[in-house]
Amino acid sequence: MAATVEDPLGFVLVDVARLLRRRFEKALENAGLGLTVAEARTLAFVSRRPGLRQSTLAEELCVEPMTLVGFLDRLEAASLVERIPDPADRRAKLIRLTPSAANIVRRIRAIGKAVREDAERGVDADVLETMRLTLLKMQDNIMKAPEVVS
Repeated sequence: MAATVEDPLGFVLVDVARLLRRRFEKALENAGLGLTVAEARTLAFVSRRPGLRQSTLAEELCVEPMTLVGFLDRLEAASLVERIPDPADRRAKLIRLTPSAANIVRRIRAIGKAVREDAERGVDADVLETMRLTLLKMQDNIMKAPEVVS
């Protein structure tokens, strides 16, 4: 069931995120890239933050390390990422894109942009920017707040 005007902000945020994800999944599937949303998200994240340790990447993507290993195994088999030893700690691996990933990442970004533009249609640009800045502030507040213990 879709969120309504009576629902609290948190419910609306989760519902919009769910709908955006569903649209992105469908658009990605239709593009024929052969990637899951999680794999596409991993590629996009690595393109913005190349050379992260595998463990840090898992934390930042909010996935379990073993889950990320599966994504990376498939992406590495497709020659889209490589794991290289960290010079500071040979046991750790750094993740970076291969040159063949550049076109795929461009396509992922174009798909994401089209999905966002469709979702934002009819919403004033100033309102969107205010909403973006507000959500960033809320994100910052949540990250700085002490853990709630019940």
